[in-house]
Amino acid sequence: MGDTTRNILIFLVALLVLYFLVHFLLKKLGKDPANILPHNIASRLKVPIIVLFLAVAIQAGLINREIITDENQIDLFQQIRSILLIFSFTWFIVVAIRIAKNQFLKQFDVNTANNLRARKFYTQFNIIERIAIFVVVLFALGIALLTFDGVEEIGVSILTSAGIAGIVLGLSAQKVFGTIFAGIQIAIAQPIRIDDVVIVEGEWGRIEEIKLTYVVVQIWDKRRLVLPTTYFIEKPFQNWTRNSSDILGTVYIYTDFDLPIDKLREEQTRLLNATELWDRKVDVIQVTDLTEKTMELRALMSAKDAPTAWDLRVYARENLLKFIQENFPDSLPRTRLEVKEERPRQEGPSNLPQK
Repeated sequence: MGDTTRNILIFLVALLVLYFLVHFLLKKLGKDPANILPHNIASRLKVPIIVLFLAVAIQAGLINREIITDENQIDLFQQIRSILLIFSFTWFIVVAIRIAKNQFLKQFDVNTANNLRARKFYTQFNIIERIAIFVVVLFALGIALLTFDGVEEIGVSILTSAGIAGIVLGLSAQKVFGTIFAGIQIAIAQPIRIDDVVIVEGEWGRIEEIKLTYVVVQIWDKRRLVLPTTYFIEKPFQNWTRNSSDILGTVYIYTDFDLPIDKLREEQTRLLNATELWDRKVDVIQVTDLTEKTMELRALMSAKDAPTAWDLRVYARENLLKFIQENFPDSLPRTRLEVKEERPRQEGPSNLPQK
């Protein structure tokens, strides 16, 4: 066995041992709860580490001219080495961005009752993470293209476009980047946040995901409504939890005019005090309209959030109707019909001349 072959084998064995040492160290660091690294950091960095070591092995072969002697092969392996390095370092940066985001968001809990501040930061950092990853990948793609002969101009264009945050490649590209800029605007202005309750396209639901180019709304019946980010910038929509999660619930009741409203108010107060759905803030019944047939009553009640308000409205509506049926059944809406008896006409004496 020649010296060159022996040196290659020693180098490869040393590289393999170094890989297992790094993998073992990362696995041990991931198990330490006091460490900022996630528990699966070893598996997340397995591929980029292998790619990095391959690039190092190729570089070692390029340094030793006895292994690679052909000039064309040297150029090819140099290009492969550069691409592998770009790939591995890009992966490292993406993982670092995600670790930094997750580490920052650990101090916020979106599962608490008053989670407005937590949802704000979750929304901002999730969108910022995707923007940062997009820019990093775009830069990496531009640098990788610079390594190919004949396409350097494309690489320069991508790098320039990434630097000025815009690529104009036609109307379709403008639309794509329009949605991206809309995602950036949502991250800054925050018209919506994760877990916000919204009314969009006539549907009630919660904001489930906010991606860079689209938003997923979970409808109340478990359907998913997917909308472009531009929708929440260009079109009006209802956000029921924009500043706080508490909300007023409304129940409309239509009755006859003779219903004693004070009795109904007392019953609503009793019903609200008997349930934990009510947050003890608003308890109102008002006459909001009159028609020629019915009286419109609006019952207002407050709850801590939209789902609770929905359950409270259903509870109040059913029990108020039951109260009216049992105590004032004649006060339910009815149609009045007045029938006047027509008097029989009296026949007068005949004016015809008698023969």
